[in-house]
Amino acid sequence: MKSENNFETNTISNLSVEDIGNDHLFTSLETPMVKDAFTKSDSEKKEIIAFHFSEIMKALDLDLTDDSLKGTPERVAKMYIDEIFSGLNPKNKPKMALFDNKYQYNQMLVEKNITFYSNCEHHFVPIFGKAHVAYISSGKVIGLSKLNRIVQYYAKRPQVQERLTMQIAEDLKAALETEDVAVIIDAKHLCVSSRGVQDESSATVTTSFNGAFNNPQKINELLQLINN
Repeated sequence: MKSENNFETNTISNLSVEDIGNDHLFTSLETPMVKDAFTKSDSEKKEIIAFHFSEIMKALDLDLTDDSLKGTPERVAKMYIDEIFSGLNPKNKPKMALFDNKYQYNQMLVEKNITFYSNCEHHFVPIFGKAHVAYISSGKVIGLSKLNRIVQYYAKRPQVQERLTMQIAEDLKAALETEDVAVIIDAKHLCVSSRGVQDESSATVTTSFNGAFNNPQKINELLQLINN
């Protein structure tokens, strides 16, 4: 269906893979997982990934008997499970112990320039950039490093930047027992810069402003602190 400006309006369900192309589409806040996820052990997953990645390499006519390449399938499998996609497994979620806000600090706390690396779920190539996280205590606080760790946890899975932003915000709201949470992510996507349109200069910014951070004055205060 086309609007008066000749823009087509579609739902995800009636789009083909070709129609979607490089667009950032996601269907839910939750990362799409099969119902029986985590029934296989990490070692079983690594074995399966190594086998199939070796088949990909063979399809590319690479020589797996070469000393430089023969260990690549196992290295990739280990990297997927133990590192770049470790955030898929709930057992790796950081524990966030709360502490009483004994100093009665009632202004925003900002942890800015949190470096993260993720991977686009559409092409499995890197997304990387900075996350800025802020909250106003409702009486409880968490250690600063936990803010970094929760960003890393959700980044270490196939992602869409919009979902990544929302997952971090929703988890922090639940953990901190407050709606007063803000998340800003500024990132580059290699699916845009290294392939497809090959635009190396563009970046993507996503935000989640909640509670007190829906106030324009509070947003401006946050942006000034981030850009200072």
